[in-house]
Amino acid sequence: MARRCQLTGKGTMSGNIVTRKGQAKKKGGVGQHIGVCTKRTFKPNLVKVKTLIDGKPVTLKISVRALRSGLVQKIV
Repeated sequence: MARRCQLTGKGTMSGNIVTRKGQAKKKGGVGQHIGVCTKRTFKPNLVKVKTLIDGKPVTLKISVRALRSGLVQKIV
């Protein structure tokens, strides 16, 4: 199963790790410079939740943000 929220569609995003070198100007240096840019991924915070859909219990993989905002009601 993919790393994607089944309600909001939030999924994995890509970005960079930016490594800087040198001393900052406000600390008395000549300024920082970018050393290395490395690709990385930002993964969504997903959780499996059992909820009722059409009166039947269904397990969904949703983001915690969707759960906290009240888009779905968790059953115990």
